[in-house]
Amino acid sequence: MRSGYVWFLVFAAALGALIAYLISNYPGALDGPEDKANLIYYVLWGLLLGSAIVGFRGLSRRGVLASLSFAAKAGLVWVVIAVVLVLGYSYRTELGGIKNRILGEMAPASPIATRPGRIAVRAGANGHFFIDAEVNGEPVRFLVDTGASDIVLSPADARRVGLDPGRLSYTRVYSTANGIVRGAPVTLRSLRVGPLRLSDMPASVNGAPMNGSLLGQSFLKRLKGYSVRNGVLTLDY
Repeated sequence: MRSGYVWFLVFAAALGALIAYLISNYPGALDGPEDKANLIYYVLWGLLLGSAIVGFRGLSRRGVLASLSFAAKAGLVWVVIAVVLVLGYSYRTELGGIKNRILGEMAPASPIATRPGRIAVRAGANGHFFIDAEVNGEPVRFLVDTGASDIVLSPADARRVGLDPGRLSYTRVYSTANGIVRGAPVTLRSLRVGPLRLSDMPASVNGAPMNGSLLGQSFLKRLKGYSVRNGVLTLDY
């Protein structure tokens, strides 16, 4: 790689490090969209200036025409980048919708934050809604069951999140399609569904093996609302 390009990359890396430092130490400086737009504007100008400086630093060795050619090429690259950034920002809503659709198709159980205070989950191939959540910091896949009164953990999932099914008291009685089952009341230290985090959630551990855990009404009632439309479950909190 020619020395001019090396110096340009060094300049760009230094500029990126400076921006990262400012963001980490002054987090409130980019709260508004105008602040972000100004940052992009000044970064692009800085990169254009850097490419010009690096291009002209070799005047004595490469000659005027070679230096101008390098500076012009580097400047053109950053003009193209600027256009892409502007277009991406202008169509951020549409692009965000496409991204969410792709993620939903590839991983339907992954909760996607579509806007502040709203999570969406796509139905699986069987038409049911599954949600990948975290219980006490451990991953658990739940089936959303509006007919279940509680959050119900299978014995296997209970062990994964730090509960010992053999030491629980199964004092609750549930009437299900498969008959009467017993559950042990427990309290989950934390339940995380995407950006939604809940603490000290009441739940039950099923007394018999289950194919999976259930996310029932005790969770849904903590939300502002939920709805199902066109194969998408929307949770508002």
